Amino acid sequence: MGTNAAGVIFIVSMVLALALTYRPFGDYMARVYMSGKHLRVERGIYRLVGVDQDAEQRWSVYARSVLAFSLVSVLFLYLFQRVQNHLWLALGLPAVKPDLAWNTAVSFTTNTNWQAYSGESTMGHLVQMSGLAVQNFVSAAVGIAVAIAVVRGFARKKTDQLGNFWVDLVRTVVRILLPVCALAAIVLIVGGAIQNFHGNTTVPTLAGGEQAVTGGPVASQEAIKDFGTNGGGFYNANSSHPFENPTSWTNWFEIYLLLSIGFALPRTFGKMVGSTRQGLAIVAVMAVLALGSLGANEVFQAIHHGTVPTAVGAAREATETRFGVPDSALFATGTTLTSTGSVDSFHDSYTSLGGATLLFNMMLGEVAPGGTGSGLYGILVLAVITVFVAGLMIGRTPEYLGKKIGSREIKFASLYFLTMPVIVLVGTGLAMALPGERAGMLNSGPHGLSEVLYAFTSAANNNGSAFAGITVNTDWYNTALGLAMAFGRFLPMVFVLGLAGSLAKQQPVPETAGTLPTHRPQFVGMLTGVTVIIVALTFFPALALGPLAEGLH
Repeated sequence: MGTNAAGVIFIVSMVLALALTYRPFGDYMARVYMSGKHLRVERGIYRLVGVDQDAEQRWSVYARSVLAFSLVSVLFLYLFQRVQNHLWLALGLPAVKPDLAWNTAVSFTTNTNWQAYSGESTMGHLVQMSGLAVQNFVSAAVGIAVAIAVVRGFARKKTDQLGNFWVDLVRTVVRILLPVCALAAIVLIVGGAIQNFHGNTTVPTLAGGEQAVTGGPVASQEAIKDFGTNGGGFYNANSSHPFENPTSWTNWFEIYLLLSIGFALPRTFGKMVGSTRQGLAIVAVMAVLALGSLGANEVFQAIHHGTVPTAVGAAREATETRFGVPDSALFATGTTLTSTGSVDSFHDSYTSLGGATLLFNMMLGEVAPGGTGSGLYGILVLAVITVFVAGLMIGRTPEYLGKKIGSREIKFASLYFLTMPVIVLVGTGLAMALPGERAGMLNSGPHGLSEVLYAFTSAANNNGSAFAGITVNTDWYNTALGLAMAFGRFLPMVFVLGLAGSLAKQQPVPETAGTLPTHRPQFVGMLTGVTVIIVALTFFPALALGPLAEGLH
């Protein structure tokens, strides 16, 4: 079977698998958050931390809970790294330097998992397992909890209560992430991913000698980072390393894991608001954007100019040779459309326009399907903006799911949308303006700009993947990218929770003949168009100076 035919089967089977799990998985998550019962282990956790499991919170209290939990997580993880050399299973590694410890603590707490270091040579087993891996769970759970609170804002009426953050957090970890990640880790071990505590294992190299490697809890961390939509590979090569991603079918499985929550949450949304058709409309927009991006990336990798790409039928540089161009492109598209950051190929060496599609994926706000939870509440904000634009066009007060979109709601939505572009463009501009940071670039010209633009786009969108090609393990980049990750994560959460709180207080208005139907193909097309057009207008100048200029050269 040829590579192209195998790639088509790979992609089609992925689409079918996601479609088959959309309804049962989405329904299960809806039952988790709509249930009034608490498991025994959950009640034990609530007593331990002093949480009233039956109390609900206003949006401002919910937001303060999110920020307080995340702040404590950053401080704990920072301290954990700084005293690593005194801990058990440190493998003789020194304490992590302050700027890198800050960057890493913020990175994993914000669900970004950007790594400015090589995991096996910087972090001991205890920090990896009890620090980084724990954040793989809880940072993903924070995103889902916020998404569920936002859905309640649409579903509820005449109330200021959005649920309880601590209950949502615990339920997400205990009932969703832990069970599935445990099963996924077993599947990866069966597929050949290692799971051990060997601190100095030797394996044969291709040259016939031996190479020392640091073993570790790779299989379980791989399952966590994929299902929790996190990067953060134990080895510097991430999912292109055979210890983490041994075969073609484990490659397929990892892509499925990183997409499964994002594509199932719209069904959860539909169930919770009482209209599964609304969920179908949202997932249709996600699917159109994702398939369009995948098609563009595949084409740009296949038609790139040059003697060698023309001879072999595609640009294979940076592609994982075990999987081929189609499978690598699907992984790259999936990881940049979600806040995953895990990679099985080298994005910096994609074709100019192929790399541009990966940048554009993140610039969309990662809403197709996006990160765990953040993708859903991101696309709902864009839906609010879409009905507002449609209302202006027909001269009506815009409504979405029976809730009026007034000045207060559109202010929250606008602040949410503007946060990420400001962080990306200001950060990129500062990096390009500082002589010392320009000196750390290995490439000049449009490609060098693309690498810096990718770094700040990845950080602000909490993605975690990189173009590489620049030295980012410096005081300035560790600090600046850490700030980009923090502001890019928590400011939008505050704004979207404010929007949810405003919507929850409203009494839904009945539908009339002039109400815009938000479950039909017309709205799907409008929402898709608004998403692409807004992003294109915002980032086109930066893209034109970077990957587009390089690709059209």
